[in-house]
Amino acid sequence: MNPRYPARILAAAALAALALPAALHAQGTAFPSKPIRIVNPFPPGGATDIQARILVEKLSPRLGQPLVVENRPGANGVVGMETAVRAPADGHTLVLTTSGNWAVHPHLYKLPYDTAKDFAPVILVGSTPGVLVVHPLLPAKTVKEFVALAKRKPGDITYGSSGVGGFAHIAAELFAYMTATRMTHVPYKGSVQSLIDLAAGHIQASFNVMAPSMPYIQAGRVRALAVTSAKRVPQLPDLPTIAEAGVTGYENSTWSAVGAPAGTPAAVIERLNREFAEALQMSDVQQRFASGGSVVLGGTPEDFRRYLQSELAKYGKLIRAAGIQADGAR
Repeated sequence: MNPRYPARILAAAALAALALPAALHAQGTAFPSKPIRIVNPFPPGGATDIQARILVEKLSPRLGQPLVVENRPGANGVVGMETAVRAPADGHTLVLTTSGNWAVHPHLYKLPYDTAKDFAPVILVGSTPGVLVVHPLLPAKTVKEFVALAKRKPGDITYGSSGVGGFAHIAAELFAYMTATRMTHVPYKGSVQSLIDLAAGHIQASFNVMAPSMPYIQAGRVRALAVTSAKRVPQLPDLPTIAEAGVTGYENSTWSAVGAPAGTPAAVIERLNREFAEALQMSDVQQRFASGGSVVLGGTPEDFRRYLQSELAKYGKLIRAAGIQADGAR
């Protein structure tokens, strides 16, 4: 025994040395230690599913572990969100989902989680405009004609969405509120399913996101009337915004973000944020996002936290003003 140090000090030092690897692991230095799953609360083919699959291609080699997209649709995204929030808070389960789940649902549903408290923000991913599309046989080739038709036959126009509180639902109800019209909401489990039924003529319209809508527009299976964003989009440069087409002040886009269960170590969150941010800056990733109408966001976890708070306030005000209810009524 070293005579310069008492036995109890040496014993404490030995225990500390043994505990060091565990402490470092807890702080995220050994992260990731197994495959990472990214829960997507919607069926395959939607905007967030496409974004997630683009990102996992870049992140798997960077993180040294497979990243797997796990589609967990149900209850308009609540099933997937709950799956993620109940996972161990170690960074190996994430959720990539939309503003509907993050900022709209808290005002419509009694949720088994609090999006602002039960999730640790990782990063904002992208912002995506929507597009008002109708069945080609609907006698409306402009937004003004669509509004006139809706006014002549209140409730006769049926529109599809990915569910109550999703982007398409909120975009449509905002449109109806601002134009003093009434349409009938038909919720689906995902945006792709609503487009399939729209193309088949089972519903008449949809305020859908760009990525899944583009193939239907390009094939002539649906007719695009206008985009929901504040500015025109490069993919459809001749298509006006809804505001340009006569509904002054209309603007609504969806955004996506990655979160982890609350309590995930700060070092793990920092590592994930750094890797996601670098992947989002890759030119081919930005090009692939742009092809679906999305603009890359990024930023720090704190940026996401502040943005979520502002969006919660914005959508709360809209939902109260428009009288939107969880059963889809208004």
